[in-house]
Amino acid sequence: MKILFIQTGGTIDKDYPKSTKGYAFEITEPAVTRIFNKIKPVFEFEILSLLQKDSLELNNNDRQKILDACLYSNEDKVIITHGTDTMIETAKFLSIIKDKTIVLTGATKPEKFKESDAEFNLGAAVGAIGVIHPGIYIAMNGRIFEYDKVKREEATGIFIDI
Repeated sequence: MKILFIQTGGTIDKDYPKSTKGYAFEITEPAVTRIFNKIKPVFEFEILSLLQKDSLELNNNDRQKILDACLYSNEDKVIITHGTDTMIETAKFLSIIKDKTIVLTGATKPEKFKESDAEFNLGAAVGAIGVIHPGIYIAMNGRIFEYDKVKREEATGIFIDI
C-alpha cells in the first residue's frame, strides 16, 4: 500500500519561523514530514506540498487544484492535511471522486506545539485508510467520519456525527 499525502496548509502546518521582529504564524514544511521523521513508517508514501494556506483563505480554484491532484494521482489512497475551518467544504468538493479512498485531517493546534492533536489525527487517518472503503472521509477527534455525515461544533471545534 502506498499513500499520497497532500499538504494544503491549515493549523497543522503552522510554525513560528521568525526569530526577530515579533511572532507570526506561517505555514512551512508539511507536518507529515516532521512526524514521519520521528516515527519512521514502514509503508510507502509520497508527500506533495500543494498549497500552504489557512483553510479560511481557500477558494474553489484551490479546491480544484486539490481535486486535480487526487484525480491524476496514481495512488488510490490519499490523505490530505487541511485546516479544520473549511475541511468539510473541501471534502464535499472532492465527493465526485468515487474510486479512491481520501481522508482529510488536520489539527486544532500546530504540530509544533506540545499539546497538538496533529500526530493523533494523522495516525487515525493512516490507520483507517487501509481498511475503509473508497470514499471521502474526515479523521478528527479520534473518529473517522463520512464527509456528508459530520459537522464541526462552532463552540468547541469538535467534529461530531449529524
